[in-house]
Amino acid sequence: MKPCRHFRHQTFRRKKADQQTNVMEEVNRTIAEAKAHMEKALEHLDHELGKLRTGKASTAMLQDLLVEYYGTPTLMTQVANLQVTDARTIVIQPWERNMLAPIERAIINANLGVTPSNDGEVVRLMIPPLTEERRKELVKKAKHAGEESKVGVRTARHKALDQIKKAVKDGLAEDMGKRKETELQDMVNKFVEQVDKVVATKEKEILTV
Repeated sequence: MKPCRHFRHQTFRRKKADQQTNVMEEVNRTIAEAKAHMEKALEHLDHELGKLRTGKASTAMLQDLLVEYYGTPTLMTQVANLQVTDARTIVIQPWERNMLAPIERAIINANLGVTPSNDGEVVRLMIPPLTEERRKELVKKAKHAGEESKVGVRTARHKALDQIKKAVKDGLAEDMGKRKETELQDMVNKFVEQVDKVVATKEKEILTV
């Protein structure tokens, strides 16, 4: 016996609803992934700005430096204790005394604009005040890092937008697609605003004598 028209209609509507639900879940996952990528772009910006020397002592400028440890490039933070002792001094206490020279070499090779001194126990970095020219150079670097972060945010938006448009073709209601596009753009605007704030704060820090 053939199923009645009412039953066929109900089955079609149920399949249609299930399809809508699946497509919507996929779109929500896409937006969540885009947000995660934007957050990573912002975290990377914080990391990069932390390495810019501002005239004040900060161990952040050393966090990515690699030191030769028995032939293996190793993060300085894994072979020594880093400590800020005053506004212009960083003290590096290696776990092993024979690491003093490799630590000095790593700092010199990194061209940080700081000359290390070694008293046989620790390596000291005396942070000199920044010149006006150096401050301007650092501001440019901060702004460049900000622009790179924005590129990361917009790349995430572009990928998510493509997925939303595909979802509409796959059955997502067009008005819902538009709402999701607006939600995505609002998120992008928020992250771009955060990038601008972070860069402006760093710029002020660099220019403060």
